[in-house]
Amino acid sequence: MALEICVKAATGAPDVLGDCPFAHRVLLTLEEKKIPYKSHLINLTDKPQWFLDISPEGKVPVVKFDDKWVPDSDVIVGILEEKYPEPSLVTPPEFASAGSKVFPAFFKFVKSKDPNDGSEQALLEELKALDEHLKAHGPFIAGEKITAADLSLAPKLYHLEIALGHFKNWTIPESLTHVHNYMKSVFSRESFEKTKAAKEHVIAGWAPKVNP
Repeated sequence: MALEICVKAATGAPDVLGDCPFAHRVLLTLEEKKIPYKSHLINLTDKPQWFLDISPEGKVPVVKFDDKWVPDSDVIVGILEEKYPEPSLVTPPEFASAGSKVFPAFFKFVKSKDPNDGSEQALLEELKALDEHLKAHGPFIAGEKITAADLSLAPKLYHLEIALGHFKNWTIPESLTHVHNYMKSVFSRESFEKTKAAKEHVIAGWAPKVNP
C-alpha cells in the first residue's frame, strides 16, 4: 500500500510540486528506498481544513504511518529507516553533521542587505569545510554510498544554487571542485530529477523571504 505524504504545492501553481527542501528530503528517501507513495500537494497560503486537522501547525511534510500523521522530516526519515531498512541509508554518526551548517549560513546570506556583515564569508567557510570533507571522504558524505545525510543536504544545496544565483548573482567558487562534483552527481540521480521543484518555483518560494 502506498504511503501518503503531504508536501508543499508551488507558489502560484497549486497543482505543481513546490520548493520545500524538507519535503524534498523525504521524497528522496521514499524514491531511494523504492517505497510507493501518494503525494498531496498543499497550498501553504490557503491551507485546506482537512490538512490543518492532521497538521495543526500547518507544516509540511507530514506522512501517514499506521493511520497516524507524523510531522518533521527528521522524525519521518527515522521511521522510514526503521520500517524499510533496505537499502540502508543510515549515515555513520561521525559523518552525520558534515555540511549541516551550510543551510543556516546560506539563509543568512540570501536575506542579507549589508555586504559587509560577514554572511558571505561565513557561507564560504562552510562550503570550504564541506569541500575538504568530500575531498577526504567522498564522493558522498559517508563515502561510496549515498546516505540520509546526502538526502538532507542536496535539496538545500539545490536551493542555495538557484536562490543565490537569482537574488545575489552569486555562484559557488569554481575552486570548490568537490562540492561542484558532488552537486552534479546527486542532482543527476533519478530520485532527484523526479522530486525536485522547478527552478522558477524555488525562486518564487524564496522571493518573500528575501524581499519581505
